[in-house]
Amino acid sequence: MKALVGLFVAGVLGAAELVTLPGTSPLVTIRLVFRTGAASDPADRPGLAALTAAMMAQGGSAKRSYEQRLDTLFPFATDITAQVDKEMTTFATVTHVDNLETVYGLLRETLLEPGWRAGDLARLRDQQMNELRVSLRSNNDEELGKEVLYNEIYKGHPYGHHNLGTVSGLQKITLEDLQAFYKAQYTNPGLTIGLAGGYPKGFAERVHADFAKLPSKPAPVLRLPAPKPIEGMHLTLVDKKTRAVAISFGFPIAVKRGDADYLPLLVAQSYLGQHRQSSGRLYQRIREARGLNYGDYAYIEYFPGGMFMFEPPPNLARSQQIFQVWIRPLEPPTAQFGFRLALFELDRFVKEGLGQEEFERTRSSLAKYVNLLTKTKRAELGYAIDSKFYGIPDYNSYVKQGLAKLTREDVNRAIRKHLRSEDMQVVMIADNANQWRERLLGNAASPMKYNSAKPAELMAEDRKVEEWKVPLRAENVRIVAVDTVFE
Repeated sequence: MKALVGLFVAGVLGAAELVTLPGTSPLVTIRLVFRTGAASDPADRPGLAALTAAMMAQGGSAKRSYEQRLDTLFPFATDITAQVDKEMTTFATVTHVDNLETVYGLLRETLLEPGWRAGDLARLRDQQMNELRVSLRSNNDEELGKEVLYNEIYKGHPYGHHNLGTVSGLQKITLEDLQAFYKAQYTNPGLTIGLAGGYPKGFAERVHADFAKLPSKPAPVLRLPAPKPIEGMHLTLVDKKTRAVAISFGFPIAVKRGDADYLPLLVAQSYLGQHRQSSGRLYQRIREARGLNYGDYAYIEYFPGGMFMFEPPPNLARSQQIFQVWIRPLEPPTAQFGFRLALFELDRFVKEGLGQEEFERTRSSLAKYVNLLTKTKRAELGYAIDSKFYGIPDYNSYVKQGLAKLTREDVNRAIRKHLRSEDMQVVMIADNANQWRERLLGNAASPMKYNSAKPAELMAEDRKVEEWKVPLRAENVRIVAVDTVFE
């Protein structure tokens, strides 16, 4: 096993792997991460992985109902949560060491002795469908656009559906399906046990022994095809009654943590637009200079729920990633210009790369930013588990040591190799989708009008942007009704 460098101790005791961050804090964090997720859903039952995890985290065990478990946990102000992504399913809890025995006992019971009650299935299936139809499709244009982008890029691929599945897939799932998935996928060899905080001596060994009761046969191997290459610009317009236009665009990249070009692309992403940071180029040119929207960011790793968080959650490790730009909603009169401006900036970036001063400033900022990602033991433990997935040292050391050796040419070479401004998938959430289709295909000028005077340099740039030709062809544009998404 590859040794991990950092504050934590990594080891293998039997089959399940153990990652520990012992300390003096009275709070104990437990993260149990299984190497399975939505990418292992059967083709005709997308959502099975998420519903299986929900049945354990939000359903009853064989010994007690979910309500009884909640009553037990309530005095301790904690819960047992589940997070399902494509290749990881995480169960987590945090509790004071004085309550550790009770809380851990419930966690152990939750995962080793699921209740499989029909009432829980009905409740959680409805909850999952409502999350797709109401919380995401009806109430959140920004996250909707980002998730549709992934579905479009990975169409026909194991990643090609929302982690919660589809409504029709969820409706097919039976208790027998859940039990079969649990038996096949929740195995001891596929488990990483993470512990952090002031847990007592011998506790890690006890947890490891408890979960040795899971099946010893490895889960089926997940085989991922390469995503289909995108040739030309493709646009999916989600037709929805909405007041603004949410835009996301991107394309697959053959780069993940541990690869030679990961850190160069991390610098490129940070320069374009680190999540929720106002110093990014896209933020500065779209929001700060022109006031078009709330924010504009770039990503080289999956980041769900971005409108609710400042830092990405851990344990979303994936074997395949995309480059993505998130243009937060624009008012309809300025949306075409804003889209053109984002493409204009990306095209300039691909052709010109970073200057030396820009490189130095971004590298320095990124070396400090990485500390925010592991500012809590909970996050540090999550990142330690992710580092085992990717086969790298602890994330802070990996990033800081790599950045110290990085050169401007390393970054610019990676930009030229992996980024582009034409071959991509675009998703827009907008009202009157047919009108938007004609407007974008027509490529007519989209001049900006401001309420106050702007610098001459900016106005000169606007004249270039408003005429920027978006390389769309009619056969690459499709319109989907919002009420069909995730169905």
